[in-house]
Amino acid sequence: MPPREVVRAAATAGLDVLALTDHDTAVGWAEAAATAEEAGVGFVPGMEISCVHAGRGLHLLAYLLDPTHPPLVEQLGHVLRGRDERLPRVCAALRAFGIPIQDEDVRAVAGEATAIGRPHVADQLVRMGVVADRDEAFDRLLSPGRPGYVPRYAAPVEEMLALVTDAGGVSVVAHPWGRHGNPALQHDGLAALRDQGLAGIEVDHQDHSPEQREQLRALAAELDLVATGSSDFHGAGKAGHPLGCNLTEREQLERLLERADAAARAVGRRTPVVVLR
Repeated sequence: MPPREVVRAAATAGLDVLALTDHDTAVGWAEAAATAEEAGVGFVPGMEISCVHAGRGLHLLAYLLDPTHPPLVEQLGHVLRGRDERLPRVCAALRAFGIPIQDEDVRAVAGEATAIGRPHVADQLVRMGVVADRDEAFDRLLSPGRPGYVPRYAAPVEEMLALVTDAGGVSVVAHPWGRHGNPALQHDGLAALRDQGLAGIEVDHQDHSPEQREQLRALAAELDLVATGSSDFHGAGKAGHPLGCNLTEREQLERLLERADAAARAVGRRTPVVVLR
């Protein structure tokens, strides 16, 4: 879905504010911000950056940063090139496994997406009738240890935390205990990341059980981290993540915005305008 359609869908769903956090890019911010103003919805610009931590993938949500900060632009360029270079390797691995998937068909499915990733490969596999949905594609073919999995470049999270801070933004670890989990994201690991600039953790997420949410909320309070929520909406291709299925408490959003304002002032940058409804 183009950014304007995501914002309009959020307005229809009754949301009063949303963040756009496309993977590794800010290209949709202007369109989303303009549509949010038209629709009367608050808008927080962000991105979800592909990182690596303790040998595993980590998605770092970066909010209200300056996307033109040169070192950040350079690092995001490496990440996006890693995505582009992985696509033909993934398709080749799947063809070697007997699935006749072609690079150009995946690119057609991705449309105008800046960051082409495994979800687009999964969508093409659905179109081909190989799998029923994205979940099956990842479970059977695209996750680590599966026939179509190919590693790619991701930024060291410690380096990215510093870059986001230097760009006047704030960082939040996305779904820290979701999917395959990461043993390094327990109390001590999160405390170490906080000391390197981490501002928050995503608590309310569909991949987290009620018990995990309770534990993460307690950790956030203990470590003085902002506790956010997210639908992690990716359009119709990702089932079980409807817009608004998880929310961020207004108090937590205000804490996040205050920290972003302080981060921007610390480096002499201006925080992007956020209008809350």
